[in-house]
Amino acid sequence: MSSSTPQRHDDEYFGCDVFTLDTMCRHLPHDVYVNLEQTILNGTRLDPAIAGTVANAMKDWAVSRGATHYTHWFHPLTGLTAEKHDAFLQPVDGKMISSFSGKTLLSGEPDASSFPSGGLRSTFEARGYTAWDPTSPVFLIGHTLHIPTMFYSYTGEALDRKVPLLRSASAVSRQALRILRLFGNTRATHVDAQVGPEQEYFLVDKALAAKRPDLIMTGRTLYGATTPKGQEMEDHYFGAIPSRVMAFMEDLEHTLYRLGIPAQTRHNEVAPAQFELAPLYEKVNIATDHNMLVMNLMRHIAPRHGFMCLLHEKPFEGVNGSGKHNNWSLSDSEGNNLLKPGDTPQDNAQFLVFLAAVLRAVHKHSAVLRLGTIGAGNDHRLGANEAPPAIISVYLGDQLAEVVRSFTGDGSCTKKAKPTLNIGVDVLPPMPCDYSDRNRTSPFAFTGNKFEFRAVGSSQSIAPANIAINAAVACALEDIADRLEADVASGKDLNSAVQSLLTDLFTEHAPIVFNGNGYTEEWPVEAAKRGLPNYANTVEALEHYSDPDVLSTFSSQGILTERECLSRQEILFENYAKTIGIEAATASRMGRTLIVPAAMKAQSAAAEMLNRTRTAMGKAPAAETEYLDMLASSTESLMLALRKLDEKRMVLADTAEAEKAAVIARDEVLPAMNECRAYADKLESIMAGSDWPMPSYAELMWTH
Repeated sequence: MSSSTPQRHDDEYFGCDVFTLDTMCRHLPHDVYVNLEQTILNGTRLDPAIAGTVANAMKDWAVSRGATHYTHWFHPLTGLTAEKHDAFLQPVDGKMISSFSGKTLLSGEPDASSFPSGGLRSTFEARGYTAWDPTSPVFLIGHTLHIPTMFYSYTGEALDRKVPLLRSASAVSRQALRILRLFGNTRATHVDAQVGPEQEYFLVDKALAAKRPDLIMTGRTLYGATTPKGQEMEDHYFGAIPSRVMAFMEDLEHTLYRLGIPAQTRHNEVAPAQFELAPLYEKVNIATDHNMLVMNLMRHIAPRHGFMCLLHEKPFEGVNGSGKHNNWSLSDSEGNNLLKPGDTPQDNAQFLVFLAAVLRAVHKHSAVLRLGTIGAGNDHRLGANEAPPAIISVYLGDQLAEVVRSFTGDGSCTKKAKPTLNIGVDVLPPMPCDYSDRNRTSPFAFTGNKFEFRAVGSSQSIAPANIAINAAVACALEDIADRLEADVASGKDLNSAVQSLLTDLFTEHAPIVFNGNGYTEEWPVEAAKRGLPNYANTVEALEHYSDPDVLSTFSSQGILTERECLSRQEILFENYAKTIGIEAATASRMGRTLIVPAAMKAQSAAAEMLNRTRTAMGKAPAAETEYLDMLASSTESLMLALRKLDEKRMVLADTAEAEKAAVIARDEVLPAMNECRAYADKLESIMAGSDWPMPSYAELMWTH
């Protein structure tokens, strides 16, 4: 792939590095193509008999485009992607021939011993398997054919995030179809969860970042005094894009277009050096694969332009961190958005049923949704007046909230005093305007024809969040379908059954709707009165992964078994403790090898100057004395804080049990790190800039 700006129109090379349906049609026999197309579009079971023909066509296409290797590309529970490259060329009878079999396409066997399993298998049990995911397109990067795959254990348990994601997509489709059938829709064959993730990120100068061990090791600054100017003037958001940044964006987009990733929007974000890329909607599985590719490519392309790309949720203190708004919706197989209200949502019974399902999902399964957003990095962002609070609530906007209240007797609808349900109308004309305003403080906001889950962190895979949403909504739809089917079977009129259902659900789940300011001090108090949980940090949320209702949400829909859930809980506790441990070790080393020596050098220089002045003037000037005292006291305090940090680090290192280690990391190690930072940042604010041993915030955020 070329890094140069393309000379052709986007539509001429969009998806040219992807084995698309159009490409398949040209390279496969017609019957094989039709068979595979049904698997890709409608989720029918793949016929293994066609694998050999498909594999050969893939190989020929890839080799014709310069490919020499292939890889099964998968998503282990590390939060990253994994790949092992194998050559197409194989020795046969003393000759090298290009070979790629159907068996090789369908499955692989990477060494699984080094990937986290959370106790699903012993370390010495290395068998793990990859299986081709035909619903996500095969693509070329460089000279390697990438085959999206699932990753599972010898005993068939999911070792990745793709398997449960695909299961969750099937679950929500299965339950949504039951609702559509009740409303007389016999045409739809499936329902797709559609997602558009808005990727935020920072770009900092690569040469400057290389002088910051914290950025290299952890992706965030562990030390750094705030700058005189940050985002106070609100002049960065949607501002002019610097030319070097624009060159990076164009290079990135060119690569994304070749991979069939529909990047649509680019702009400056709120904080200095912060930017955003937003794609068009895609099926949840493809959107997840594409977002992982976006993050990988951002990291790899940024150095070409002299940048380091920071995907951490909070690279800098004192300015906004980065999130990834997860725009989620449901569409049937004919392309109809099931969350589109129409001109008069109070008349659209089907829309209101799906709306009620989402409210029920978020209210009844809020712990599940919160688990989709956890992470040590995201803890720095959630609830920090720059992102939604950790309390999960739903924003509907005034108009739609009014429609909901009209069912509960808590208000009246503007257009009609009492809603009249028009059964069988599943698609209404498009609205002239959205039925909601914007509320940046809401974690789960209705934005016209979709819900925007705003609590997802910028560095995170969107798979956990969408597994959670799909699981919760599938459970809610199942409850609703069970009730309506039973009512209809008993002879009840569907119109009356839906009316009664909506009245009950909108009343039961009214506490989850909150249209106010989630940043106020009053909201947590009000949320507690409503019975809404507030899991303020990752460890607190993770403790609820093993709750019976959480386990049931996943297991009842066939998304994750109890054993798979508990393994993920173990992995996530370990990941949190390890993340904090790495940050603490980095903070300690930076403090002892960079900051303290620089402070002592500055202190020595200040003492020497004081002595010279005292000799010349016969007295010690107050200003110089005060400055020396400030340096000495801050340096001494930092040394004491570093000693305390190292003690806490040792306790963490000696703790084997994952949950206990995570608690120690949160309650003891993090506060010790923050104490070190406070003294170091004070030193930075009083020392000469030339004496500070690393690039400042001002240099990192404003040098583009």
